[in-house]
Amino acid sequence: MVIYMNFFLEIFEYFLMPQQMNLIIIVFRLALSLFLGGLLGTERGLRNRPAGFMTYVLVALGSTLFMLTNQYISLIFPETDPTRLAAQVVSGIGFLGAGTIMVTRKDEIRGLTTAAGLWVAAGLGLAVGVGFYTGAIIGCAFSVFSLVGLKKIDIYIKQHARSMDIYLEYSTMFSLRILSQFAESHGYEMFDIQRGKVKTLKEELGTLVFSIDLVQKKNHQEILESLYTIEGVEYIREIA
Repeated sequence: MVIYMNFFLEIFEYFLMPQQMNLIIIVFRLALSLFLGGLLGTERGLRNRPAGFMTYVLVALGSTLFMLTNQYISLIFPETDPTRLAAQVVSGIGFLGAGTIMVTRKDEIRGLTTAAGLWVAAGLGLAVGVGFYTGAIIGCAFSVFSLVGLKKIDIYIKQHARSMDIYLEYSTMFSLRILSQFAESHGYEMFDIQRGKVKTLKEELGTLVFSIDLVQKKNHQEILESLYTIEGVEYIREIA
């Protein structure tokens, strides 16, 4: 029994030695990177985000490969800087992340969490690539917990904030004066009002994008439901 324990300990210590560089180590690091990147990407993919499972896997694998290449170069040329390629990954991943951020026609900003997740995936890949497995696994666990477990807290905070950004579509029966009177009677202060138009299959509707400040905390869904009672309001939602 002791012999078997020592054998497994030797194997475990073998993989934890960051200076090791051979076929087994390369395959192990890339496989671990694929697994951790896939965990993050699965959550984004299930939410149908622009960057999903495959994107996260490729970012994690790519950054691991960069780090392995960097380590290989430093072994061949001991005088080289082993962190140079990693530094370029940290800054360069921002361009990929920026591509996932978009502003919809309803002035909603989408993709911020996805972009941040890609940046984390690159960090996980670099950690695995250099052999920092403990940091990569713990970092992945915390990242998944943040994306899944803390989502309810994020939603609660947004739904009870003291200000709201609202997108509204209205028909010809709508009156901005009535909306202003409604807001004033409920203690809401309206500002940053922007008008626009949107075409549907049946008619052309006017649009409003505006912000309101609340005197006291109130559930945002209740506010939206009360605004729905105004004549002429066809569609309304909070801008995330």
